[in-house]
Amino acid sequence: MVHDSNCIFCKIIAGEIPSLKIYEDEDLMSFMDINPFSKGHVLVVPKYHAQTITDLPEEVLVKLAKGVQKIAGIVRQRLGCEGFNVLQNNGAAAGQTVPHVHVHIIPRNPAPHLDWKSKKYDSDEEMHAYHKKLMGEE
Repeated sequence: MVHDSNCIFCKIIAGEIPSLKIYEDEDLMSFMDINPFSKGHVLVVPKYHAQTITDLPEEVLVKLAKGVQKIAGIVRQRLGCEGFNVLQNNGAAAGQTVPHVHVHIIPRNPAPHLDWKSKKYDSDEEMHAYHKKLMGEE
């Protein structure tokens, strides 16, 4: 596994920064996005540090894709959303703010347009309630 001690996602994976984990295995980790586009927004992150998707070894990319499929199913089932966006940015010009490959899974319900502005949870308790739903504890 490749690790960058200056990377915030590597620090989350290492347990140096707390997160609300949704799923973890030996190859990837999924956790709540602290600045969600919609409530229940999660990230899926490979434990292998690479800045962009093109920097990932193929076997890591395959595991990431399978993980995204699994976590998207959890989001859809446990939150009861009508749909979801899967978003993956590469490089600052594409909107990537953390230089570690990550995939956004964004729950969606009907809306007249896509609102890509980050939102906040009303409270830490509300974010924890969504975490419980995603963990199947509610």
